[in-house]
Amino acid sequence: MSGTKSGGHADDPFQEGGGSLLRQPKAVWATAGASVVAFMGIGLVDPILPSIARGLHASNSQVSLLFTSYFLITAFAMLVTGFVSSRIGGRRTLLAGLALVVVFAALSGMSGSVGELVGFRAGWGLGNALFVSTSLAVIVGAAAGGSAAAILLYESALGLGMACGPLLGAILGDMKWRYPFFGTAVLMAIGFVAITAFLKEQPRPARKTSLLDPIRALGHGGLASAAVAAFFYNYAFFTVLAFTPFVLDMSPYSSGGVFFAWGVLLAVFSVLVAPRLQHRFGSLKVLGGSLLLLAADLLVLGYGDHTTAVVCTVLSGAFIGLNNTVFTELALGVSDAPRPVASAGYNFVRWFAAAAAPFLAPRIEEWTDLHVPFVVAAAAAVAGAGIVAVRRRALTIEAVEMEPRHAAQDGVSAFAN
Repeated sequence: MSGTKSGGHADDPFQEGGGSLLRQPKAVWATAGASVVAFMGIGLVDPILPSIARGLHASNSQVSLLFTSYFLITAFAMLVTGFVSSRIGGRRTLLAGLALVVVFAALSGMSGSVGELVGFRAGWGLGNALFVSTSLAVIVGAAAGGSAAAILLYESALGLGMACGPLLGAILGDMKWRYPFFGTAVLMAIGFVAITAFLKEQPRPARKTSLLDPIRALGHGGLASAAVAAFFYNYAFFTVLAFTPFVLDMSPYSSGGVFFAWGVLLAVFSVLVAPRLQHRFGSLKVLGGSLLLLAADLLVLGYGDHTTAVVCTVLSGAFIGLNNTVFTELALGVSDAPRPVASAGYNFVRWFAAAAAPFLAPRIEEWTDLHVPFVVAAAAAVAGAGIVAVRRRALTIEAVEMEPRHAAQDGVSAFAN
């Protein structure tokens, strides 16, 4: 995987095995469509964070807890999703996750205080974790054209969702900050109906997953190294996503436009550019270089003027897209654990950083100044690159050795990349 070529993508996933990416069963499109909405929920609140703060008379640090509660629950849910889906099946797990998102997104829109909203976002995070951690395995199992086409479809859904989330948040949030939450509830309810109608129950794994299996999987040195490096990277990632809207201090439409462009770059570089760079330079060189470029971008963002901050925010989407793809492939291919178990352990570690960054960045600003949160985020990205460099042998040799074993496994789970 990490040699001179990447094994994560076929040369032409649009036509793998004679199948076409666009010629998929209705069940695949129903699941992919709901996945787009699920990923939209991550960045939905970005453009309306200042509006929420004003509407609920809350501080920036209080409103940033919308991300912290969401991803803290998501991290712990990683230990539960495999346990649940291996017992009740993928279809029921998807529907349970969708039902939770519908309920808690609607409750979020009715919140009367920032404390209520933070709590409802936690419930939303549990539902999203159940859905998204299962959706890729379902898409791979039901898709025509092989696993590469299915994964590309999933990554496209992720990129589209990350791009459209801020845009939807801006359009609805410009009318009232509560409307994006209600809009998400309606869209996820439509996804619930579509999956109920078109998706049949998927075969359950031969072996049920225990709650401790993801923790045991982290005993593998390569997977643990990938998870820790991704932890530091995610801190940088979510400093951009959760803290930058306060720095830009723009209207919902303007902020939504900035993060829409950011999401488009994320999608393009994740789906189209990353596989080509991996094929030419190798996964670890791409990952290390992208992390260092992200660190430089964050420093310029933190110390530049407003226009520079906008440009650097958008540009960071390119580096985040590259990192997302390479980290996911490393996590899924570096160890001998089943892919869903390896992914759960990896995500359990890295999502703690997604919870920490929105909590710490506003407080670091309060304790110091506006620049320091970006310096800390840049240092985190450099730390991630350092781990990749120091642990290069484990991440390279073990990934190559284990890749043939994983080629035959279809139970894939890579929550939000």
